[in-house]
Amino acid sequence: MRIGIIGAGGRMGGLLVELVQAADDLELAAACEAPGHPALGRDLGGGVAIGEDAAAVFEAADAAIEFTLPGPTVEHAAMAAAAGTRHVIGTTGLDAGQEGALARAAETLPIVYAPNMSVTVNALFATVERVAAMLGDEYDIEIMEIHHKHKVDAPSGTAVGLGRAAAAGRGTDLDAVAQWSREGHTGARRDGDIGFATLRGGNVVGEHTVMFVSEGERLEFTHRCMDRSLFARGALRAVRWSAGKPPGLYSMRDILGL
Repeated sequence: MRIGIIGAGGRMGGLLVELVQAADDLELAAACEAPGHPALGRDLGGGVAIGEDAAAVFEAADAAIEFTLPGPTVEHAAMAAAAGTRHVIGTTGLDAGQEGALARAAETLPIVYAPNMSVTVNALFATVERVAAMLGDEYDIEIMEIHHKHKVDAPSGTAVGLGRAAAAGRGTDLDAVAQWSREGHTGARRDGDIGFATLRGGNVVGEHTVMFVSEGERLEFTHRCMDRSLFARGALRAVRWSAGKPPGLYSMRDILGL
């Protein structure tokens, strides 16, 4: 299977290149980076160098993977649709309109889009949804996350995904109950809210904790990522799974049967 890597000069892109090249069933077909990126022209071996033409990557590959930025990701999804190339997306920070654009592109080809490609994080999504449904509104839900100081979106896509899972368990819409941050004189906590706390520092790969808090107890679920290669491995699992699938916007939940 021929694989293209969008954002091949970044940390995740570099990991994806290494894992694709090490896999017996995958071949690195093409790679690209944003115009002006210092990695442009880098020789990746096998006749592949990092270029700046994303459309050429989709033309050369059976499937393309990217962990980039929301705006370019939406543009690339349109390129994938035009080329008929499967698209696996681990980009975070997309808003509702951008996610809608992915859904439109997925009308003609399979797209796998997940705010977190970790298998265990997606198991956590399912767990949080079930626990939220079981416990009900008498338990306050708070979500805390910490990432490295270079992360540009907050809260993380994974934290938002956990909030959506909790809201789904309660049968409500996250946007109606989310408290994305707190400062100043906020007043008492509203019943049914789902709160978020964001921390940034150092080289933390990513940690997320979901708390269910009542008057007399607190239940916590925590996921700690210590090696970002797990996201790359999840993306390759998504690439393999998507082969032969009909058009549609899929998630890791579909891959795991959750």
